[in-house]
Amino acid sequence: MRLTSILFILALQFLVTTATADAGNAVEDAELHLDELFAQLHESDAENYHDIEWEIIEIWIRSGSASMDLLMERAQFAIDDQDYPKALEHLSALIDHAPEFAEAWNARAPVYYLIDEYALSISYIQQTLSRNPSHFGALNGLGLIFEELDNYEGAYKAYTMAREIHPHLENVNEALIALRPIIDGVEL
Repeated sequence: MRLTSILFILALQFLVTTATADAGNAVEDAELHLDELFAQLHESDAENYHDIEWEIIEIWIRSGSASMDLLMERAQFAIDDQDYPKALEHLSALIDHAPEFAEAWNARAPVYYLIDEYALSISYIQQTLSRNPSHFGALNGLGLIFEELDNYEGAYKAYTMAREIHPHLENVNEALIALRPIIDGVEL
């Protein structure tokens, strides 16, 4: 009986070690692939960047857990139904269970924006960017909020940072053109 228990524990340790190594390799592979995709995004022309952009987003939204993905899906359904309290509930559970998952934080930001809670939206954008500094969508959202709050210098800076990461975001490029005359003479 004792030998069976020892063998079971050793087998379990092997499985956990193998799964951990596989997960670590998957994360490293995804990070290398993201680096390649961002390089391609900068090299691409404005006509073919969409596929690269979506491939980046698809990597970002993978939590690595079916249950976490289900929470994200339920949150998205609630957002689509404009049931923002329910969406925030699902996203809170997601953040509680996967606090390093940047998209969990990022998904809360637009919900707070939609209910005019700009300070909370900005806070969740900051959390997203602390976990994924290359999140051009979060920077774009930050620019939109700052612009709505008449913080044109902040908006310009956020949009500029987004453009440095993703040079083909049309609304970002248009916003930078529109904001330039407003902030001329203001040192950023």
